[in-house]
Amino acid sequence: MNDTSPEIAELVRQKLMSRSGAERFVMGARMFDAAKAVVMASLPEMESPLAAKRQLFERLYGQPAPF
Repeated sequence: MNDTSPEIAELVRQKLMSRSGAERFVMGARMFDAAKAVVMASLPEMESPLAAKRQLFERLYGQPAPF
């Protein structure tokens, strides 16, 4: 569903693209960190850090972790 008008979507896109590549990269990294925190908070407590990483990978990417 997209309830954003095309004019507002274009304004947001212009503002985003006016930032430097480094700024956009940092924004993306921060958004990923926020998404990761939400997913980790929703998972049951794991017995090991590796098990938690596997669960995180599966939740984010929709397939079993290759490790």
